Amino acid sequence: MMGLPSGVKVHFGTALVDMRNGIDGLRAVVEQTLEEDPYSGHLFVFVGKAKDKVKILFWDRNGFVLYLKRLEQGRFQLPVVREGQRHVEMEATQLAMFLDGIDLNAKRLARWSPSIERPIDADRRS
Repeated sequence: MMGLPSGVKVHFGTALVDMRNGIDGLRAVVEQTLEEDPYSGHLFVFVGKAKDKVKILFWDRNGFVLYLKRLEQGRFQLPVVREGQRHVEMEATQLAMFLDGIDLNAKRLARWSPSIERPIDADRRS
């Protein structure tokens, strides 16, 4: 798909949208429904009612970009969302998996990061 800078967020809209919406219609959804800034440079992902189309809207320095993917077979597997949740924040890898047709509802391993306070084992330093 595309490489994303580390500061870019991916906002997945939870409501199914009319895929006839173009840039202006989706920009309005971002502002009014998601209550986000469409000029932020973040990606806003929308799925059509038939769940076979995805549109991604983002601002690129001097204009909007609209990305469209239509599946020829099958349907996109939507992430599980809580009641009343307007959007889900995703990582770039999750977006790539979603666009590739992978179900994101599988259980993911917890993130791990090294702790500064963790003592280093003398045997492992050699």
